[in-house]
Amino acid sequence: MVNNMASTKPKTDAAYPVSRRLMVILPVAVFAGLAFVLAWGLNRNAADIPSALIGKPVPEFSLSPVEGRKLGLSSTNLVGEISLVNVFASWCVACREEHPVFMRLALDKRVPLHGLNYKDRPEDAAKWLNTLGDPYTRTGADLNGRVAIDWGVYGVPETFVVSVDGRIAYKHIGPVTEAALNGTILPLVERLRAEAKERQP
Repeated sequence: MVNNMASTKPKTDAAYPVSRRLMVILPVAVFAGLAFVLAWGLNRNAADIPSALIGKPVPEFSLSPVEGRKLGLSSTNLVGEISLVNVFASWCVACREEHPVFMRLALDKRVPLHGLNYKDRPEDAAKWLNTLGDPYTRTGADLNGRVAIDWGVYGVPETFVVSVDGRIAYKHIGPVTEAALNGTILPLVERLRAEAKERQP
């Protein structure tokens, strides 16, 4: 009688050297990869996120003014001079942080600043501007947020530099600080003005 004991013996660890190692290494590698992506996202400056609309004409839109204001905002208002467009809301905490910067800019009159009021109740937006001050030349009430989506807005606040020919030249994500205004935004405005002047016949 043939002894079948050898054929029924359990296989040793040596029979599965690759698969066992993968079972241990794979979860560790996946965890390490996820940890790296999370750390990269947390440490990345949100203001560095590029916009697909840079260099392109502003989206076509026409918005009624914020309650209590006379001048609404449309794409046609953004052609003919370099301007800033600030996306804001009364419920936005970071918007409150940048508001004094814009109030000083309005007094300085170095560049027109327009407001795009994002998903706000009309009475709340009006109260906010009446209380904190209104630095905007024009304000458009984007009640359903559709216009902001067309502009590629991730969240409020965001501020855009628009060139004289109505193209988006720069996008700043997050509250505008004095450093960002004086170090990046206003120098860009001056450069765009100089370029526009050179193109004049």
